[in-house]
Amino acid sequence: MTRLVFMGTPEFAVPVLHALAENYNVVAVYTRADKPIGRGKQIVPSPVKEFALAHKLPLEQPRTLRNDAAQSILRAYQPDVIVVAAYGLILPKTVLEISPHGCVNTHASLLPRWRGASPIPYAILWGDAETGVTLMQMDEGLDTGPILTARAIPIAPAETTATLTEKLARVGAQLVRDALPDYLEGKLAPIPQDSARATVTALVAKEDGLINWSEPCVDLERMVRAYQPWPTAYTYYHGEQFKILRASVSNQVTPELPGTVLRIGKDIAVATGHGILILNAVQLAGKRAMSAGEFARGQREFVGSILQ
Repeated sequence: MTRLVFMGTPEFAVPVLHALAENYNVVAVYTRADKPIGRGKQIVPSPVKEFALAHKLPLEQPRTLRNDAAQSILRAYQPDVIVVAAYGLILPKTVLEISPHGCVNTHASLLPRWRGASPIPYAILWGDAETGVTLMQMDEGLDTGPILTARAIPIAPAETTATLTEKLARVGAQLVRDALPDYLEGKLAPIPQDSARATVTALVAKEDGLINWSEPCVDLERMVRAYQPWPTAYTYYHGEQFKILRASVSNQVTPELPGTVLRIGKDIAVATGHGILILNAVQLAGKRAMSAGEFARGQREFVGSILQ
């Protein structure tokens, strides 16, 4: 039976690992080291670690794979192939060459579009009509290796990073289940990427969620969806962080300054650089999430204020 090492960290990677564990001898699971989360800085294991422990799979959490000691441990597992899904560590050339079949990456975009760490939020931010999962051979570049196969899905109008991640994780699991046997038998011809068509994403930071009200309402609505569940789109009201959890758009023209609260009711209308952003669900710092209408009932002075 094929000896397989899996490398992955977030929720997206779990269905892929599950599919592999059902069909291959997963001799080791590699995931990122536990890290502190939230204000309490509680140490939390990755979703992949939780799955590995629950299914009694051998687990490794090296902080780097660039040193001889870590590479010796990996070699000792004698993998026939290494499958990667959103691992989060750079694999040096020496690691890429450890297994006879190399390293295969499950990437959450239709490469060469959206290489890098944040393909899912970027697809939403840029208003892409579709995205998908690409199975690729890894090289030393950032998602630059040749493509083995890919599968596309449409992006729904109300899609968030949370909902799209869940869908793409299922697609990735099925893609690996369907295509990996052919790859191992040499039936998939690697196709070089067209680098001229490549786009690259950056790691999303907390400050990326700060809204610039001078942007068009269409872009801001995409931002709300792209940054859900993290870092969440936010603005400031009376110096307090004001999160926007769900929104829609109106192309109505207004002469008011961007960021001006135009009206409140069952929702909240805010002027933007072009059009109006309709806030449907919000959360003021220190308060629970609520509908915009519920928030507005206690904030009559909200109309006319300018969100920063």
